[in-house]
Amino acid sequence: MPRRPHLSPIAASRRRRAPRRAAPAIALSAFATFVLAGCSPGPVDIAVPSPAAEVAEACAPLVQALPDKVLDADRRKTEPPSPLTTAYGDPPIEVTCGVAPPAGMAEAQSQCFEVNGVGWFAKEVSNGFIFTTIGRKVYLEIAVPDKYQPEANALTDVSDAVKAHNTLITPCT
Repeated sequence: MPRRPHLSPIAASRRRRAPRRAAPAIALSAFATFVLAGCSPGPVDIAVPSPAAEVAEACAPLVQALPDKVLDADRRKTEPPSPLTTAYGDPPIEVTCGVAPPAGMAEAQSQCFEVNGVGWFAKEVSNGFIFTTIGRKVYLEIAVPDKYQPEANALTDVSDAVKAHNTLITPCT
């Protein structure tokens, strides 16, 4: 049987390039990992209110009882971490408990609308709506960006938690 010749210089150069061909694949894999990691949003910056102790005590179980999803958007962490805040999706739907009554709340009874037994005051802002509970022990605010139109649909997802953990004082009239 004839002896196999050693690799020619061309074959040898191809052999040396093989690891270089793997480098783009490794780089592409690393890039894909970076892109996928970049797609998962980090914590949402939300200002934490400073309510009275009894309000904070009432808010913590309410926020904890909120669903894992609102409008099919997953729950997200907030920064700074607080039992008074949570968020959903990207752009974030921001939820804050223990807020002060919004401007215009004094006239809110005439502007109150009810979703699944929970009264809400709606304030339109430049990029969506801010909804605040009316007639409950504590004020819960939900800021819904206009990406989620109709924004009021978010209220159906949170109403069960609000009814169970935020005592009704005065119903909508």
